[in-house]
Amino acid sequence: MSPAQRDTLSFSFLPNSGSEPVEWRISDDLVDYDTALSKMDDRVQRIIAGEARELVWLLEHPPLYTAGTSASDADLVSPDRFPVYSTGRGGQHTYHGPGQRVAYVMLDLRRRQQDVRAFVSALEAWLINSLWHYHIRGERREDRVGVWVQRPDQGQNVEDKIAAIGIRIRKWVTFHGVSLNVEPDLEHFSGIVPCGVQEHGVTSLVDLGIPVTMAENDSVLRAEFEKIFGSTASN
Repeated sequence: MSPAQRDTLSFSFLPNSGSEPVEWRISDDLVDYDTALSKMDDRVQRIIAGEARELVWLLEHPPLYTAGTSASDADLVSPDRFPVYSTGRGGQHTYHGPGQRVAYVMLDLRRRQQDVRAFVSALEAWLINSLWHYHIRGERREDRVGVWVQRPDQGQNVEDKIAAIGIRIRKWVTFHGVSLNVEPDLEHFSGIVPCGVQEHGVTSLVDLGIPVTMAENDSVLRAEFEKIFGSTASN
């Protein structure tokens, strides 16, 4: 199935009937990466054990680079610029920092679909639908991960990455997730080859002329998440 064909599909990744709403949590302060990993790991273990409900955790990190399971050392251009964390998620190198909305998605696929490709497609659809709220056409690509935006204003065949996806699954419970560039310092991406892709750049909502706040964007993300994954509830 081509990216264009997948873009026209309506994805549904709803839980079984009677499942509790997904907890929707937003951290206002920057969250240290090690702290986030520890909290994610604990929550995933409790979801597996049936002791906690599913969770989507929205946050921002201080400036840092992460290396996924497919990362190449050659793609870490400036290893001393920011802290670098090796992580068990899929993918290559990426940057996290203020102005970027990270969403850690901890869902139990045992009560949804035990289909990893369908889950990734649902995450893509969530991001693409959220971008369309701003009349930005996000697109998939067969040869590279993430969500991409064509930039005809920058030249023919120019396109930039606006959102990244990197997941891990343990006993059919997902963790890690997605990141969407709202208003990060895009120059910080120059310290890596983002996701191993040299011929394309990165962009953000603000870079595309959308002056949205993080809180406004969070509301869009939540509304579009619920259409695909089901109801949420804040603590």
